[in-house]
Amino acid sequence: MIQALWKFEFLQNAFMAGVLIGVIAPLLGVFIVVRRQALIADALSHITLAGIAASLLIGKYSTFWQGINPVYMGMAFSAAGSLFIEQLRKVYKHFEELAIPITLSGGIGLGVVFLSLADGFNSDLFNYLFGSVIAISRTDLMAVAVITVVVLLVVTLLYKELFFLSFDEEHAVVSGIRGKSIQFIFILLVAFVIAVSMQIVGVLLVSALMTLPVAASIRIAKGFKQTIGFSILFGEMAVLGGLVLAYYLDIAPGGTIVLLSALILVAVLLFKRLKQRKS
Repeated sequence: MIQALWKFEFLQNAFMAGVLIGVIAPLLGVFIVVRRQALIADALSHITLAGIAASLLIGKYSTFWQGINPVYMGMAFSAAGSLFIEQLRKVYKHFEELAIPITLSGGIGLGVVFLSLADGFNSDLFNYLFGSVIAISRTDLMAVAVITVVVLLVVTLLYKELFFLSFDEEHAVVSGIRGKSIQFIFILLVAFVIAVSMQIVGVLLVSALMTLPVAASIRIAKGFKQTIGFSILFGEMAVLGGLVLAYYLDIAPGGTIVLLSALILVAVLLFKRLKQRKS
């Protein structure tokens, strides 16, 4: 495995991208779960899929567009979808949770329409659905690195504000925190992280990487910061372990990463139950 890493650039790209995504996906996932908006990742992933399908459709008729990475169109759709969710939350003030299924349904509908216009699935779209480490280039890795730096900077600088908004949004706004602006920035970060993460785990599985490590960590963590730490640890274990297993067993990396995340969750739940019985 080590020799292959030195030999093949696509493996280097996959592991470096995996390390970065293993940090930022669970990091933002903690705030999403605390806000009880875990399904937002599913909604934005389907919007991202619609963007990728649209890019592939345009590339079918434009030679120029074929040279543009479909992920960028996916990012644009994901960002637009995140802003749409925020607008819907304002419209349905007493039923804010409706914003997520409405956006998810719209994303699925757009994706199906674009797919039908493009005459169905192709190998490129299949890779985006379930992840493909071979498809990760140096340019893609640089995009992941830039987004990672931005996410870490924003979370570090706005940690206090994000913390208060996650637990008590109304009180935070009354206290003088610019809730709308910070929520706007946060939802855009989530959209971009989902768009870049799908190259490792795939559009249909990316939400699991943002929620399963968090679900495991909240069972054993004793504070919010510890929850973040455990979430990142479990995320890295799942991503790196999944890539290694996928390499040796010649299986899909995205599914392997998610299965490892689920196994980590089960192990944590069993550990917690055994610990409670002993006490």
